[in-house]
Order: sequence, then C-alpha cells, then structure tokens
Amino acid sequence: MQDDLGTNRDRLRWNERYASGAYAEPFTVRPLAEQAIALPMPAGPALDLAAGPSGSALLLAARGRHVTAVDVSDVALDLLRTEAQRRGVAELITCVHADLLSWRPAVGRVYALVLCTGYFDRAVFTVAAGAVAAGGLLGWEAFTLAARRDRPRLPAEWCLRPGEPASLLPSGFEVISQDDVGEQPAARRRLLARRRL
Repeated sequence: MQDDLGTNRDRLRWNERYASGAYAEPFTVRPLAEQAIALPMPAGPALDLAAGPSGSALLLAARGRHVTAVDVSDVALDLLRTEAQRRGVAELITCVHADLLSWRPAVGRVYALVLCTGYFDRAVFTVAAGAVAAGGLLGWEAFTLAARRDRPRLPAEWCLRPGEPASLLPSGFEVISQDDVGEQPAARRRLLARRRL
C-alpha cells in the first residue's frame, strides 16, 4: 500500500463496501469492455482504471492480454487477485494500489485498451487518453449530471456534462460511439474511441 493511502477517504469507503459484501456483482464484465473486445485492437497490454474486482480485467486476461488494474481499494484488488488466481490468469494481471488523482503510467507506456467504468475526473481522463497506443481504444463510462437528480450529494465535478467525454478527447481520436444509458435523461454515458494510427 502506498503510504499516502492509509487514511485516504475513498480507500476507506470502498474498502468498507467491498469487505461488507455490499458490492453485489464482483467480477462482472462491463458492457463497454465487451464492445471493445469485439473490435480490432493492436497487440499490447490493457489498462483498467478504477478497476475494483473487475470482471473486465479477468476477461481480457483470459483472452491473453496483460492487464494493469488500478484502484484505490486494496480490498477490491485482493478480491481481484484471488479470483485471477482461481481462474488461472494471475500472471497476466498486475494490480496497482493507487489513487487515480496522483497515479500515472510509466513514461512512454501505452496500452491497446484503456478502460474506465464508474469513475470520472477530467485530469484522469486526459492522462488515460494519453496512454492509448496508436490504433488502440479508449472506453469510458461515468455518471452524467442527470444522475444528481437521484443522487443529490454526487459532486457535479464527478459527472459528465453534455457532449462529454467525447468533447474532451485530444486530437488524433475518432469517436466510435457515445451513448447515454438508461431512461432519459440518462444517468450514465458510455464512450468508445480509437486513437488514429
């Protein structure tokens, strides 16, 4: 564990949630990951941000991809490690215990797929887009501002505004799809984009 995470509020909150079993569906493959896997991708590793006990990371590893899973919750990463061991893919998954607000991939490191579901921060999105390899994919799903209707304590800065996250992509990306999910006004939005060769 990184020293600065000992009293991190997000770490403590998510650890409690995962340890209590309140997270109902560990190891669920996210629809965005299934969409991405169905598309052509270059060779190379994948990056799963805010991974939690990620079924998407497990699926990618089962397909032979090396996956780096980053999360603030060490409990979630322990669950992922244990399940990866049970499925025989532990050697393909590297768990990184870190706060995404301060974590950065190694200089020059790029990924065939960068995936993040359920988390949004504009600075983290920028870092993630910069880590996508030429021809690689960026998949992102997060709450929209409409989610605050049912979750008024959800900070607005954690929510996508109209047109985001596609409007935040740097040059060199093409949007494959950006769709609102659920009843209108939708509380979630999914983006899938490719970095041009």
